[in-house]
Amino acid sequence: MAATTAGAMSLGAFKKMTDDFSPSDEKMPVLFVGHGSPMNAIEDNEFSQRWRKMGQEIQKPTAVLVISAHWLTRGTAVTAMNSPKTIHDFGGFPKALFDVEYPAPGKPELAEEVKNLVKMTNVGLDHDWGLDHGSWSVVRQMYPDADIPVLQMSIDYNQPPQFHYNLGKELAALRRKGVLILGSGNMVHNLRMATFGTKPPEFAFDWAVEINEVFKKNIAEKNHAPLINYSSLGEAAKLAIPTPDHYYPMLYTLGLQENDEKISFFNDKAVMGSLTMTSVKIG
Repeated sequence: MAATTAGAMSLGAFKKMTDDFSPSDEKMPVLFVGHGSPMNAIEDNEFSQRWRKMGQEIQKPTAVLVISAHWLTRGTAVTAMNSPKTIHDFGGFPKALFDVEYPAPGKPELAEEVKNLVKMTNVGLDHDWGLDHGSWSVVRQMYPDADIPVLQMSIDYNQPPQFHYNLGKELAALRRKGVLILGSGNMVHNLRMATFGTKPPEFAFDWAVEINEVFKKNIAEKNHAPLINYSSLGEAAKLAIPTPDHYYPMLYTLGLQENDEKISFFNDKAVMGSLTMTSVKIG
């Protein structure tokens, strides 16, 4: 629902939509966010600043559904608890990062709706996971008041790329119910080749820049087939995606792109030589 429409709605009508996810003629945008280091959750830097600005630019959602690179499962699940815990799924970082709690509520009713929407596979209702740093590091910057329900959908790591793209398509109805669908990963993510401060901050391997531009070109042209079959894109793609965990969240979001929707890129920058923070707004 566009901001101008929300402004014209009565408080009662908006509350009804928020409470029961009633459909709207307008649809929420979709985001793929390069989340990078967990430190982006607490640092005031160019990436976190842009996340905060994005949270102000788009209509406040009724809920956020995150597909995070850090919840890999056998089968597909969605968090279904009232109060998801904050998961500190990393090591070697300052205590200040481990002290962060992001107490956003869950929304069991929405989890049930996700389960019912998806026809291609069974979606389990999870009561154990919570919000990992691929989720809260970004959403905390976008919505610091933690007043919007946040759910996560897991990535079935046994399935091929086409599965994840198709599953994203099945979530389309949520966009007209005020739900922000957010994929969180990194287009280019090769930690084994990361420079970790041994090179200047602006350094990027040639292959990382090359394949990032290929990804962007195909996204802008809505040419999704080579992005799904990324292994056909050559050696640079193999270096960019040694494992697909951080890449798959992007496929969910691309599956939601409609023909008439605009694409814009933000945080389009390489870090540590072999990662890109490049993010995409659809709609």
